[in-house]
Amino acid sequence: MVSTWITVLGAITAFWAVAYALLRGRGNEEEGLSVDLFVMMWRTKRLLGFIDRTAQRARRFWRIYADVGIVLGFIGMGYVFYALFKTALKALQTSGKQASVQLVIPGLTIPLWYGIIGLIVVMVVHELSHGVTARADGLPLKSVGLVLFFIIPGAFVEPDEEELKRAPLRTRLRVYGAGSLANILTAVVALLIMNFLLAPLLQPAGVAVAGVMENTPAFGVLEKGDVIVGVNGVNIKTLDDFEKVMKTLKPGQVVSITVLRNGERKSLSLKLGERRGHPDEPFIGIYIGQHYVSKIGHDGLVFPTFFTFYWIYVLNIGIGLMNLFPLVPLDGGRMLDDVLKEYLPEGVAKPLRYTAIGIGLLLLAINLWPAILNLAG
Repeated sequence: MVSTWITVLGAITAFWAVAYALLRGRGNEEEGLSVDLFVMMWRTKRLLGFIDRTAQRARRFWRIYADVGIVLGFIGMGYVFYALFKTALKALQTSGKQASVQLVIPGLTIPLWYGIIGLIVVMVVHELSHGVTARADGLPLKSVGLVLFFIIPGAFVEPDEEELKRAPLRTRLRVYGAGSLANILTAVVALLIMNFLLAPLLQPAGVAVAGVMENTPAFGVLEKGDVIVGVNGVNIKTLDDFEKVMKTLKPGQVVSITVLRNGERKSLSLKLGERRGHPDEPFIGIYIGQHYVSKIGHDGLVFPTFFTFYWIYVLNIGIGLMNLFPLVPLDGGRMLDDVLKEYLPEGVAKPLRYTAIGIGLLLLAINLWPAILNLAG
């Protein structure tokens, strides 16, 4: 594992060294490709016309939309702060063994292609929402583009920072809150598509073995990926079917389990153990989940479509809310920062801002540490 990490870090460092040597000094502040230390940015003005036309066609609508974003922004800010505080306490209680916040790395912590598609949707709707809202309030945009920070891709709409600083507080809050609002609305749309268009195409067809615990009755008999379709001759289609059958069995009993393994039907037998603390209840030692098949066939189309919308939902709701965490440079942090500056004297606002930053960094560190350890080990 250590050698793998060294190889990966070496390859990333080599990429940035070559990119820095070849591209440093190219481009400018408004257009073209530019590279700085572990930051690569591509800027263009080509989409500014589209953003401007979209904003001007319904300026009143976009302003109301952005006002909703302000309200949602502060509600989300409080929710995320509370959630991270609660999970940080849980992480401390488990000595950092339980990950409460997951790093989003396609191919490592989330599926590669579903993750890439989901992140692209997150970035596009987030930044377009910022841009359209800014133009609806009359703020100029300098450029739009893509960014690569170390290994993290992103997109951006770049407003004129000086004009943004001079804008009324409500306008600034509209721009900041609009991005996460777009992500949450996108998540809602993806959830509706999953539940009302795609889920009706699926039907339960067994219990999937998601994992096998070591030194348990199932160890060496069942495998991750098996689909249990029968127990002692009783057909199993749903998790409820499986639970009902298990309630009729006793510890020490030898049972016959029918599984689908790599498309092949197999009959296996194992001796049930007893559940710790409940000696009358049988124990197998597996993690389970519902297995589905498509009612209309075409599994190779139906399931990728379903999981694409699933990850669009998960990433938009997760990243959209996380962006409201009150820590600069996140949008939630900028909202809180501007409100404190607007309504409090500098002598009061400044200590509060630094306190918020300190608490925010501490909460993030506590929540992310278990995830980093899990990724490394």
